[in-house]
Amino acid sequence: MEEFLDNLPSMDLMRSEKMTLVQLIIPVESAHRSVSYLGELGLLQFRDLNADKSPFQRTFANQVKRCGEMSRKLRFFKDQIDKSDLRLLPGHELEPDIELEDLERQLADHEHELLEMNSNSEKLRQTYNELLEFKIVLQKAGSFLVSGNVHAAGDETELHENTFSNNGYADTASLLEQEMRSGPANQSGLRFISGIISQEKILRFERMLFRATRGNMLFNQAPADEEIMDPATTQMVEKIVFVVFFSGEQARTKILKICEAFGANCYPVPEDTTKQRQLTREVLSRLSDLEATLDAGTRHRNNALTTVGLRLTKWMNMVRREKAVYDTLNMLNFDVTKKCLVGEGWCPTFAKTQIQEVLQRATFDSNSQVGVIFHVMQAAESPPTYFRTNKFTNAFQEIIDAYGVARYQEANPAVYSVVTYPFLFAVMFGDWGHGICLLLGALYLLARERKLRTQKLGSFMEMLFGGRYVLLLMSLFSIYCGLIYNEFFSVPFHIFGGSAYKCRDTTCSDAYTVGLVKYRDAYSFGVDPSWRGSRSELPFLNSLKMKMSILLGIAQMNLGIILSFFNARFFGCSLDIRYQFVPQMIFLNSLFGYLSLLIIVKWCTGSQADLYHVMIYMFLSPTDDLGENQLFWGQRPLQIVLLLSALVAVPWMLFPKPFALRKMYMERFQGRAYGILGTSEVDLDVQPDSARDQHHDEFNFSEIFVHQLIHSIEFVLGSVSNTASYLRLWALSLAHSELSTVFYEKVLLLAWGYDNIFVRLLGLVVFAFATAFILLMMETLSAFLHALRLHWVEFMNKFYSGDGYKFRPFSFALITAADDE
Repeated sequence: MEEFLDNLPSMDLMRSEKMTLVQLIIPVESAHRSVSYLGELGLLQFRDLNADKSPFQRTFANQVKRCGEMSRKLRFFKDQIDKSDLRLLPGHELEPDIELEDLERQLADHEHELLEMNSNSEKLRQTYNELLEFKIVLQKAGSFLVSGNVHAAGDETELHENTFSNNGYADTASLLEQEMRSGPANQSGLRFISGIISQEKILRFERMLFRATRGNMLFNQAPADEEIMDPATTQMVEKIVFVVFFSGEQARTKILKICEAFGANCYPVPEDTTKQRQLTREVLSRLSDLEATLDAGTRHRNNALTTVGLRLTKWMNMVRREKAVYDTLNMLNFDVTKKCLVGEGWCPTFAKTQIQEVLQRATFDSNSQVGVIFHVMQAAESPPTYFRTNKFTNAFQEIIDAYGVARYQEANPAVYSVVTYPFLFAVMFGDWGHGICLLLGALYLLARERKLRTQKLGSFMEMLFGGRYVLLLMSLFSIYCGLIYNEFFSVPFHIFGGSAYKCRDTTCSDAYTVGLVKYRDAYSFGVDPSWRGSRSELPFLNSLKMKMSILLGIAQMNLGIILSFFNARFFGCSLDIRYQFVPQMIFLNSLFGYLSLLIIVKWCTGSQADLYHVMIYMFLSPTDDLGENQLFWGQRPLQIVLLLSALVAVPWMLFPKPFALRKMYMERFQGRAYGILGTSEVDLDVQPDSARDQHHDEFNFSEIFVHQLIHSIEFVLGSVSNTASYLRLWALSLAHSELSTVFYEKVLLLAWGYDNIFVRLLGLVVFAFATAFILLMMETLSAFLHALRLHWVEFMNKFYSGDGYKFRPFSFALITAADDE
């Protein structure tokens, strides 16, 4: 048996890759190139030898800071390009590689130029907005003045009171005031203030003016004909032109303060229509000049952004890689001569040759006189876990890793989950009509795989796309289980021949309530379609699915315990085999394995025995005669033997292992068995189920005993609860079938019974939406989560520790844009 197991071929995913701890001694002149080449290879995980130092105390902190500053500038350029709505493609022309110092200088120049252009553009835009507002105020307020016939002092107007609330408009204001001042101010006449304000503030503004002046004012308003850009948010806003007529210096002061508080811009409007036309022409002329200037500035800015954008992707990748290289160099230490950097890291054993070749190439390319020294070290800590996956197996491995990363070289549940996970999903979801719908969705994702891989997807679509192969297998297994259940949107079909049953009389063909008579051999594959609608349908399907759930559950739990045997054998832990694997197999199969045997015998013989009665009285009265519940000869003595075996297995799990560990510890440290110091049974660090933290100077027997007690109680109680947990396969399968039946009979068939095309279409639409959103989305998610629980709790807790850590090599391919932050 030992030779047979040893000769079995190894599986790529069954055990994680063998890892090696290596040390690199790299000359300073080739350090950057060596680390860069290792990043391209992506098979070495560096250990941080400067973990006790802050990021600012490390050797290459300045270089990291420079790269971070360049990343900030590049993100600034990207934001500016996005705000300008420029659609740029990366440059395809072959450009020579640029040095980091030259790139840093270019980025600084581009940033300074762009900031200056933005500043000038902002000032011009502010001036343009003010002139545009002034033009609108001249047009609207002028009509108020003409219609109101307001003349306080002949042709003279209080111009100095019509001040500007925006200092950026000082040049324009002085020019226009020179044009408009025609005489001294009249301090006693009726005055006015005109301006413009945001539409959302106009009601509060008017109410505040009324209260401040106690109603001694006249407020006129008119909407602006065009929207005006808000310089702060660059959004177009609607504004209202207002003119406030008042009397008195005190009222003037209050009104100006309120305008300033509400952000209203006030502009002087002469009463004389000639001066209004003159100002309007001047404002229009300056607006035209500013538009031309703004257009030229925008073109110049877009050209500058285009120049940057064509090389932006290349520059971002370059800076990202350089920052990653210097971050990695910060994990290395200088030797005593300050001429070499010393680094340590984990690599897969198969990659040692590739790493050595890369380091030799780096030494040659950097013209270094001294090569990189590469040698293997002895590791005291547990290595990282590394599984080589492809696009098919990666999704299943991620499902397992979500529970916990496998301990180094322990059995990987993902190997079996590739089949068991979609199958258990299909047991709950079985309907080959719904399975075809899922299959179409999976095929769509696979057909557009290349395109969707490069697109930015939402969180839900990204998750769906990542699990496209899981969805494919779930749909295929759902079709298979649906054919077994003989359900196509809850409708049975005679796919594999005629039914084995016929009606007792003529009424049965109409009602399906009188009963069925078997008249020929059983239906060749799956459930006979004649069960549908009969009196026995629900009891028969319930019995079938419940017993099937127990069989599947016991089989998967046995698989988990068997994998614990292979784990113990691989790590050389004979104690785990003798005192965990053997009693666990005896306990589980003495009770629930026996139940599985009774189910199979009952199916094969057609017996009417009550299995509930058999299992209950196996504990209550094991010596009583079984009577009509006896399924085979010798069943009663077999039950007694199995019951005694289960009782013996409990103390077998609990007591021997802690005492055996204590004896081995005493022999190890009292000198009576030095010959076994190197064996794996004494080395508690390699025993996956023996609490690695017990490898201390003092052996804590009570702690180990309590740990074993908890483990034993958990297994005994878990055997019952886990078996019951698998009944969810039956419950969810029944729920899915009944929901599908309700939607088919109470929605689709009910609507089809009306001789009205609109009612039929409505019924079809409701049936389609119910199928899509409830059965294909909610039920899929429910079955997915329940299958996940069955694997994480009922299956994996029999053998899986999940306390390892992932192998995260230094690789440029794994660097994302988030690393720039």
